[in-house]
Amino acid sequence: MPVLVRDYSDAEMAEVAVIENVQRADLDPIEEGAAYRALIERFGHTQEQVAEALGKSRSHIANQMRLLQLPEEVQAMVQEGQLTAGHVRPLIGHPRAVELARRIAERRLSAREAEKLARDPDPAHRAAARRAAHDPDTRAVEEDLSANLGMPVTIRHGRDGGGRLTIAYRDLDQLDELLARLSGR
Repeated sequence: MPVLVRDYSDAEMAEVAVIENVQRADLDPIEEGAAYRALIERFGHTQEQVAEALGKSRSHIANQMRLLQLPEEVQAMVQEGQLTAGHVRPLIGHPRAVELARRIAERRLSAREAEKLARDPDPAHRAAARRAAHDPDTRAVEEDLSANLGMPVTIRHGRDGGGRLTIAYRDLDQLDELLARLSGR
């Protein structure tokens, strides 16, 4: 039987151990994201290098790592199998993530229904937002940006002079394209 013997340094052994751990089939999405983060932080790899080493897409690596931004209670719900990564991905960065995750689990919503809930958890808010008129200058900027990016853009002004610019993407490939354009790649 042919055998391949390699000499690894301690650091290389640790890296190989993490890679082998990631390739196990029974990791939950949170554990997977944590393993990717370990490869990047401990060994100085980029997301692209990790993706190449594991035969995954860069967007998959990024999306699994983004799950680590969720509150611990929501991460625990994924690890316990109450919710899937598809259920909680729309909750990343949402100020009411825990409350919405509980509601998604209690109502046994589909991932698509979870996305809809995360976009607008309060139907009364949706009606008020539709009634709020934009000034013509803001509408023109939204239309210009939407045309240039090929994606819907909305601008909301806050009371304190700040505001929010939202770019809606259709899928992860379109998100990757947007990130590449914004970073000048």
